[in-house]
Amino acid sequence: MTWRSSTTPLDRIFAALVYLIPLYDGIPYGRFLFAQFPFLTYLQYPLLPLAIVYSLIPLGLGSLLVFILLFVGVVRNEKIPHFIRFNTMQAILISIVLAIISLIYQVILQPLIRGFFVEVLFNTIFLGVLVMVGYSVVQSARGRYAEMPVISEASYLQTR
Repeated sequence: MTWRSSTTPLDRIFAALVYLIPLYDGIPYGRFLFAQFPFLTYLQYPLLPLAIVYSLIPLGLGSLLVFILLFVGVVRNEKIPHFIRFNTMQAILISIVLAIISLIYQVILQPLIRGFFVEVLFNTIFLGVLVMVGYSVVQSARGRYAEMPVISEASYLQTR
């Protein structure tokens, strides 16, 4: 992706921090891996402030409010550097994909699959989220744009 401007260390930190949101949304899929590998539960500790923010908002609307605030306040704000806006949009899109997967599972797959298949599906989703978030955080810390085929293209279109 083309560089729009140089990134400061503060820009890199903010760009990496937004990836805590899809990681938080992916934690429920890790329950089988957490049972098998207890050291993975340490991934939940950096997410505690986000969990507190989500729990303060009634009726489970915390994620919706955070989405709206980030989309309107960061992604659509031209005063914020493109690097931060792009990474914020990319994190939002990863969370939306997770919400769609959750909906598909609850409506279609939950009645059809059980046991081992659910465990494999959840482990795959969690590991996929972990890889995407890890890659994106590393790229953000390096000051580079994280390239993920469909998500990055959609993010770029939203943040021109």
